[in-house]
Amino acid sequence: MAIRFDGRVAIVTGAGNGLGRAHALGLASRGAKVVVNDFGGARDGTGGSLSPAETVVEEIRKAGGTAMADGADVSNFEQVTAMVERATKEWGSVDLLCANAGILRDKSFTKLELADWAKVLDVHLTGTFYCCKAVWAGMRERNYGRIVLTTSSSGLFGNFGQANYGAAKAGMVGLMNVLAEEGRKNNIKVNTISPTAATRMTEELLPPQALALMKPEAITPAVEFLLSEDAPTRTIMGAGAGSFAVIRVLETEGVNLPQSEWTPDGVAAHFKDISDMSTAKALQGAFEQTQKYVAQAAARAGIKL
Repeated sequence: MAIRFDGRVAIVTGAGNGLGRAHALGLASRGAKVVVNDFGGARDGTGGSLSPAETVVEEIRKAGGTAMADGADVSNFEQVTAMVERATKEWGSVDLLCANAGILRDKSFTKLELADWAKVLDVHLTGTFYCCKAVWAGMRERNYGRIVLTTSSSGLFGNFGQANYGAAKAGMVGLMNVLAEEGRKNNIKVNTISPTAATRMTEELLPPQALALMKPEAITPAVEFLLSEDAPTRTIMGAGAGSFAVIRVLETEGVNLPQSEWTPDGVAAHFKDISDMSTAKALQGAFEQTQKYVAQAAARAGIKL
């Protein structure tokens, strides 16, 4: 059965261009009523105009869909709250959130200004938190919600000149982990997309032949899947140029050392075994790590837990 969103209300932030635009158009084409949110600023977050969002809304309406434009700045909680309240008043709910809005202020760490650090975290990480916070109570009340956050390979794996952006994007994974856990009892599923596409943020970084392969529309199927009725939760999906992958944070089985080797030299001596990835696995929660370490220590001490 084809994935549809009939009767669902979606908010897509940063939807005036690039990835957000593709996500908004895709969700609308599958039946969702879409709030097309875009502050309308430049790539560095300066300026502002509702025109990009209004243009996307017009595209949706011409195709027979339902949408409204909203110019809320995601780094302003009052504006985000007003956006959610407006959508709820107009359409009865907000069921789906794709937190996509972002800016770039790339500089090497040596040259990075404090203001550029703060602004990028404010838009990406705090802005995503604000959006999640604004929809959370309604999703809990209706016992249904689907949220997709947007991370980046720059945060997951590192990229020169993006300490601010990378830190903000890595933070999305921590936010997802906790919200997915807290949302389970109310049928709220929270996932994360790690996209790579030809957008305003990447057009200067790649040659034309590569950009031609990286259409924003190639990311949208993964986002739609992660927002669907039968979506997983607490999953990071990578997507780009028609490729799709799952990204996981793994921990090795590790080694429990006798107290006599609780020294840096002891760690160094056993580091090959400590770092052996052959038995690594993804932990399902923070306490699982604690339980594993305690079990290993108890086994060494001959303690039955």
